[in-house]
Amino acid sequence: MKFAFSSNAFLRHNLLETIRIVSKIGYEGIEIMADVPHAFPRHLTDTDIKGIRAALEDNSLAISNINAFMHHADGDTYHPSWIEEDPELRAKRVDYTLRCIDLAEKLGARNISTEPGGPLEGMSLEEGLRLYKEGLMAVGERAGKKGVHILIEPEPGLLIEDSSQFLELFRELDPDVFGINFDVGHFYCVNENPAELIGSMKDCIHHFHLEDIAPTREHHHLMLGHGAIDLSGILNSIEEIGYEGFVTVELYTYEHAAEDAALEAYQYLQKWSRIS
Repeated sequence: MKFAFSSNAFLRHNLLETIRIVSKIGYEGIEIMADVPHAFPRHLTDTDIKGIRAALEDNSLAISNINAFMHHADGDTYHPSWIEEDPELRAKRVDYTLRCIDLAEKLGARNISTEPGGPLEGMSLEEGLRLYKEGLMAVGERAGKKGVHILIEPEPGLLIEDSSQFLELFRELDPDVFGINFDVGHFYCVNENPAELIGSMKDCIHHFHLEDIAPTREHHHLMLGHGAIDLSGILNSIEEIGYEGFVTVELYTYEHAAEDAALEAYQYLQKWSRIS
């Protein structure tokens, strides 16, 4: 496996600065947040994209994932979601995702991650699933043509929260186009054992998010080793399935000290690598 760091912790830096910092620390990859202030697709010019590609090349950094989950440029972390009651808002999410697919192709990224529907907010589960599948079908064809995987990221409190819900939905999707962004902490928060899930879900995993979570299982990303997750066991499980892609550390909760957080997480991973 290879290690990357998510740019969504570096909201006080622009993307080019973030690329240089993440590379200097020693990571092999970076997850690029497709939102303000980094790479919101509608704000990027061809010159911007060339600049990002050049910065990645100059710093010998690969893209682990395009994070197309958050949408602060037009809303917030979850809105506009795939399951808004207003069709115009749902169309915004579809348009944004299509632009993220195009961005991934231009930057040479293999996958984008997206929210698992969104908050139900009074909507029935059945209606939420109907709207979500409708939205995914609207973006799947373009992703397939461009060779970009769309990775659903289950999250506590949203439409798709756990592994069984994801797998039920995944049975209706094209596995050549869709997959899972396996967020270790999210599964821990919903009382699942991430280490056990990794083996059973290995065929649909294309990317990992890694963070720690407190014993309370509250959804709040903590520095590696500061919570209750058996991260060494998780990393061993990832290694055991022969995964050769990226594991991205996601610590957006450390915006106030992003560089320090990225360095501490890297040192934690290097220590694990030496021990394993």
